[in-house]
Amino acid sequence: MNPNRVDFLVDLAYGVVILLSVALILVVGTGVGVAFGIGALVSYAIHVVWKMARFDPEWMTREVTEKVEETITEEVTEEVTESVEQTVAEEVTEEVTEKVEQTVTEEVTENVERTIGEEMDDIIQQLEQVNERVDRRPRTDEIDEMQRELTTNGNDEDDEGAER
Repeated sequence: MNPNRVDFLVDLAYGVVILLSVALILVVGTGVGVAFGIGALVSYAIHVVWKMARFDPEWMTREVTEKVEETITEEVTEEVTESVEQTVAEEVTEEVTEKVEQTVTEEVTENVERTIGEEMDDIIQQLEQVNERVDRRPRTDEIDEMQRELTTNGNDEDDEGAER
């Protein structure tokens, strides 16, 4: 017997058994048909694994190795990605917060100092202008003296006009 023909006939037999399970579902009932179908599929899976191992003995080892590598790669990548994202997010947030606080503090302080300086300069200038105006006004003793001079000069002129 040719092994390829035997494998073909076995595969054909499994196909017929699966078709029979579908017919049982339609004729007898869902429970019986599904149970028969699941049994047929499980036995077919076992047959396929046996056939693959017979034709390629290293097949199972390669499959398991690849599956393990995929699983480990996915898990490690996922864990590393989460860890890196979390760490980077925390560090970036912390550094950005510090930089923003520092920059805002410096700029606000600088702006407040400049504004206060400008306001103080304006106030000092206004005070100097007021002081100049006050200095230009005659003092009370000067006004009294001027009044005396005017009254004395006015009396002198009246006396001179009466004498003439």
